[in-house]
Amino acid sequence: MKSYQFLVFFSIVLLIYASVNYYIYARSMQAIPADSSFRGWFRWGFLILASAYVAGRFLERAYLSVMSDLLTWVGAFWLAVMLYGFLMVVLIDLIRLADHFTGFLPQILHTSRGKLNVLYLGMAATAIIVLAGYINAITPKTTKLVLDIPKEANGLKELKIAMASDIHMGTLIGPRRTGKLVDSINALNPDIILLAGDIVDEDLAPVIRQNLGEALTRLKAPLGVYGITGNHEYIGGAEAAVKYLEAHGITMLRDSVVKVADAFYVAGREDRDKNRFSGKPRKEVKELLLGADLSRPVILLDHQPFALDKAMEAGVDLQLSGHTHHGQLWPLNFITRAVYEVSMGYKKKGNTHIYVSPGFGGWGPPVRTGHRPEVVSILLRFR
Repeated sequence: MKSYQFLVFFSIVLLIYASVNYYIYARSMQAIPADSSFRGWFRWGFLILASAYVAGRFLERAYLSVMSDLLTWVGAFWLAVMLYGFLMVVLIDLIRLADHFTGFLPQILHTSRGKLNVLYLGMAATAIIVLAGYINAITPKTTKLVLDIPKEANGLKELKIAMASDIHMGTLIGPRRTGKLVDSINALNPDIILLAGDIVDEDLAPVIRQNLGEALTRLKAPLGVYGITGNHEYIGGAEAAVKYLEAHGITMLRDSVVKVADAFYVAGREDRDKNRFSGKPRKEVKELLLGADLSRPVILLDHQPFALDKAMEAGVDLQLSGHTHHGQLWPLNFITRAVYEVSMGYKKKGNTHIYVSPGFGGWGPPVRTGHRPEVVSILLRFR
């Protein structure tokens, strides 16, 4: 990505972030009595929490340390607090607007004590939602699919796939969560393991410092472990990320196809953002499969689930994707549903099976609301 493009993007994000935080801060301060000692605590606490994530991310790149980890963790939780705090304030303002015209609220809520109690109630509700979302995020499920593919696979009748996407190994997805992922996948006794992008978070340094690759070397499947790049590999530097992952037992497919056990193909696309970061386009699906025998089953890994018709037209039997996180935090799932044909779950287009996983890890807050993270177990049955 060109420097000026990054600067413009970062400036817009920072402006939105600052505006949302200011709105929450300003409305909250209006609810705190002028003579209350809580005003000072709230002011400085809000400033520290609101700046923690940005400070932690910058410090990570300058000097990786316990302090950068602490700021990143605190700031990551604040991102979730900020979203639900914003929704709480908007809801309260809408209720106040309705009360302005109807006067349905009891008089006590118009007093200083009443306004402060409403603030406390909103803070408590936000904290409960974020805590519940964190517990949900660290409790992944196993999703099981059984799919029929009407093709011969050189005598192979069934194929057990373990699939995961959007692991985001780094400061927030550390040794414990990475180890849990590996144990969950190995417990499925898969024939092959497929990782559909965003295996690492933007910065590779926390991955190296915590030796997270060691856990990946414990992944076991007789037909191999394959992965592809996601947008986060490119954000942090795709070449370094790919080199690290390959050194720890993952075969990375970069606009390439491999024939497995002389029975089926696994094709892996470069991430859609390759052109934005490297200036070089990735291959189209049909171009990618030019050398493949389409009478055999074809599995395609494509991180971002855009243009699903292209996989169908190219003769792909199963496409596995991630990227969307299904919004990760409710109600953002309504946005991903509007952007993607499949935001989460299964769909069949023609003869092509498509599955989009909400992912195992997460970006930003270690919080998920509305759905659970997952590992996917897929049983393919061949003709």
